[in-house]
Amino acid sequence: MKNISVLGSTGSIGTQTLEVIEAYPSLYKVVALTAQKNALLLIEQALKYQPELVVICDETKYQQVRLGLEGTGIKVLAGEAALEEAASLDTADLVITAIMGAVGLKPTIAAIQAKKDIGLANKETLVVAGHLITQLAKEHGVNIIPVDSEHSAIYQCLVGEGGNAIEKIYLTASGGPFRGRDLAFLASVKKEAALKHPNWVMGAKITIDSASMMNKGLEVIEAKWLFDLQEEQIDVIIHPQSIIHSLVQFTDGSMKAQMGLPDMKLPIHYAMAYPQRVETNFPRFNFLDYPELTFQKPDREAFRNLDLAYQAMNKGGNMPCIINAANEVVVNAFLEDRIGFLEMSDVIEQCMSDMQFIAAPTLNNYLETDQHTRIFAGQLVTK
Repeated sequence: MKNISVLGSTGSIGTQTLEVIEAYPSLYKVVALTAQKNALLLIEQALKYQPELVVICDETKYQQVRLGLEGTGIKVLAGEAALEEAASLDTADLVITAIMGAVGLKPTIAAIQAKKDIGLANKETLVVAGHLITQLAKEHGVNIIPVDSEHSAIYQCLVGEGGNAIEKIYLTASGGPFRGRDLAFLASVKKEAALKHPNWVMGAKITIDSASMMNKGLEVIEAKWLFDLQEEQIDVIIHPQSIIHSLVQFTDGSMKAQMGLPDMKLPIHYAMAYPQRVETNFPRFNFLDYPELTFQKPDREAFRNLDLAYQAMNKGGNMPCIINAANEVVVNAFLEDRIGFLEMSDVIEQCMSDMQFIAAPTLNNYLETDQHTRIFAGQLVTK
């Protein structure tokens, strides 16, 4: 049995993680749950799964959670600092980092330093501080097993390949709800349309990122660190059916693809069970249901965020941290109807131009960059 801490248990990945745990009670046990502000669902989850520790980041909700779990023996903490305790809990074997955004950085570091394997659903951690995280993982002998469907696909394709060199990887993208649309159309889209993803059920922030192609851009940066790759080794291809989750091309010309229905429970369960594959009753893919699998190039003129992400990756240093922080601010503003869809890229690009560049940042540099960029991006949004 694996003891699991779920950071971000009330979000889309977190709730699906708990569904997998519930389906395999002899394999997995919950030891910690954390949420940003959804106190009611966190209480419900804690009563059901009986973890040792519960953390509510929004300190104004602490009394509500404490009273809701009174008499259960479950320890209740509040505040972002408490996430680090949940991530480094002695009894945990695996930490699923399903928190959204750069707030996942410090608890991920705490988990690695406590020698906990990581099921990484928080791509922002590697985007913000990939060099630092991968170095720490090597030093502490920690496995980072990706939960994103695309990176899980690459990870699975590499199992058994030893030191065989990668020539290139292809990260597939559905194209989101606006695939094939031009700039004139995108200039007037609203959040209601952007939140209607054709294939995946996800949280609001990642769904908007998918619509703007920023999600794929962040995945490009994440892939660089997960698989130790250079720009020319990472390509993005639009695959509307979302059946091939990503591909690896080796130096002999051979290619491996990982395929399956678009269901996040598959990569979640793979990360939790690794290195085993556990039998499931999940729906199976049938080739006859998908007589055509199609592919096309992304439109980088209409969806500039993908190019901005490549630029940030190539620049290195704290530039990916800048792009991530700016993106979190503009997505929130778009969801609140304070900025247009195309204007999100404009703000991100200006932050990349105007924020201080640091070539070899420390952890404190990353944290300061994140904070300062959010302030600057917020000022641009309100102009």
